[in-house]
Amino acid sequence: MLSKIISGGQTGADRAALDAAIDASISFGGSCPAGRKAEDGQIPDYYGLQEISGGYRQRTRKNVEDSDGTAIFYNTFLSGGTELTLQFCIRFNKPYKLIDISLIDSEKAAAVLVEFADKFQVETLNVAGPRASSHPEMYDYVQQAIFKTLTI
Repeated sequence: MLSKIISGGQTGADRAALDAAIDASISFGGSCPAGRKAEDGQIPDYYGLQEISGGYRQRTRKNVEDSDGTAIFYNTFLSGGTELTLQFCIRFNKPYKLIDISLIDSEKAAAVLVEFADKFQVETLNVAGPRASSHPEMYDYVQQAIFKTLTI
């Protein structure tokens, strides 16, 4: 059963997942780039992320490796770091679940994620998706979906 949420701490999907874990009183963490780099400046310390050398690519890889499975949120098509996350999941043979927010609501996404976590015995779930600047709607959707996943 899910016991920890990790992400890279970027704005948008990453922070939404961490905030949902905080709200649900579930363990959280993950790896972030050196300097706690994010599009809005430094990632706040209270997210408890481990800084690793390198940039976004290395952080993305580490979070895929450190998880039992990954939830990848996107809107219509994958791009950038979200697409890279999928590539790392495939490369390292890690289970993943793609969730197109344009096709299902956050409640259905939560049900899908519970089923995914059960099927693949995911205890530590990595959450990935676009940053806030490219998809401002992503934060609310992911926060609701992950919170519901953790409290079902």
